Amino acid sequence: MRYLVLAAILAVSEPAAAEVVSADAHGFEVSNSVSLVLPINQAYAAFARPGAWWSDEHTYSGKAANMRLALQPGGCFCETNPEGGGVEHLRVSVVQPNERIVMTGSLGPLLYEAASGVMDVKFERIAGGSRVVMNYRAAGFAKGNADKMAAVVDTVLAEQLRRYRAFAARGARK
Repeated sequence: MRYLVLAAILAVSEPAAAEVVSADAHGFEVSNSVSLVLPINQAYAAFARPGAWWSDEHTYSGKAANMRLALQPGGCFCETNPEGGGVEHLRVSVVQPNERIVMTGSLGPLLYEAASGVMDVKFERIAGGSRVVMNYRAAGFAKGNADKMAAVVDTVLAEQLRRYRAFAARGARK
């Protein structure tokens, strides 16, 4: 039992792996990953609840609780605004339960930059649990500043994945 508690603590304290894979004036690729001491089905189920783990600071409404993810082709990773309206952050293109989610669209300020992206989230079985790898590739006009946006997007997505890992490690009870 002590071993399981220690493993869970280590999994939560281990920083998310984050990397700007490539970047130029009109596009970039960032990759982030976390390891969890959880079965893959629990890791997948927790990911589907962004309203419980996304940061309030990286929403349009100011409340992550307004975020939702519909895991079906054509589903929406969307945010509602209680005062009316909302934002479609990404559109679900591929769903392979407990294996992969692929979404397309523009995150954050990329929405206004004539840039679009593909977020590919893979769930992998590893010894003692699972690993989640989130890869986001974006390209387009971006006023020629995509290379400058890459590190910021990478940092924001790494933060979200750390928050996701903490939520999942708590048993997704929140």
